[in-house]
Amino acid sequence: RDFLYRRSDRIRRELEQKYGLHPAERKNLRLENPLRKVDASAGDVKRQVGNTVKALSGQYRFRTMGEYRALLSLYNMTVEEARGNVRGREYHGLVYSVTDDAGNKTGNPFKSSLFGKSAGYEAVQKKFARSKQEIKDRKLADMTKRTVLSVLEGTYDKEKFVSRLKEKGIDTVLRYTEEGRIYGATFIDHRTGCVLNGSRMGKELSANALQEHFTLPYAGQPPIPLSVPVETEEDMRGQTASDHENTAGGVGLLTPEGPAVDAEEEAFIRAMQRKRKKKRRKGLGM
Repeated sequence: RDFLYRRSDRIRRELEQKYGLHPAERKNLRLENPLRKVDASAGDVKRQVGNTVKALSGQYRFRTMGEYRALLSLYNMTVEEARGNVRGREYHGLVYSVTDDAGNKTGNPFKSSLFGKSAGYEAVQKKFARSKQEIKDRKLADMTKRTVLSVLEGTYDKEKFVSRLKEKGIDTVLRYTEEGRIYGATFIDHRTGCVLNGSRMGKELSANALQEHFTLPYAGQPPIPLSVPVETEEDMRGQTASDHENTAGGVGLLTPEGPAVDAEEEAFIRAMQRKRKKKRRKGLGM
């Protein structure tokens, strides 16, 4: 029995490694045992930073320095590249810093060499390359994109968008200009262990698209329900020539000559027209 168990266990591990499957005993490690933020008041900050950096590097995939910083920011840390020349040789290094909840640096920075080679510049660059290949080969961004788009389509409220994604196991890191405009968006999916820049997943999740989505005139309101009637063959046969003419003179939804109008766009136009009518009535004292 012991021999059969060991053999089946070995085969299972080989299959997991071959097909990139998550071992069952580690499947929900990120969700069930989330890491804690670095807390300067708890003391031994160097140990906290080192342990957190090593854990994140082992549990998550990230392809750029921006994605790496977004991941670190969840745990009150940030990282910067340090470049220079030492005795005529070019030097590339990383410096880690602790931050407060607002992202402001606190205390003294730590050279990556204090935490071993795995936290250094070369190791992190190799991590970028491995992560990029794994995310591409295993299509790991697909599930995240579906979830984010699904939540986005359900609300125009930014806070609700972020909180609903968090409930589904995805943290959102939005970066803002001094004027308060979104200029960067990164999603950390704890289900797959992937850190994904929004624009790399698609135009609809880019910073500009999200900024527009959350600041349009109807932002903060529930999405406009779409109800596009489906015509039967009998309806089409009974339609008169004048009906066709009226349609052609309208928005051009049914005639090949008219411009194609998206159903959601049409619903939005109708909603805006209703609002304008209400404003006119108020202005006339009705």
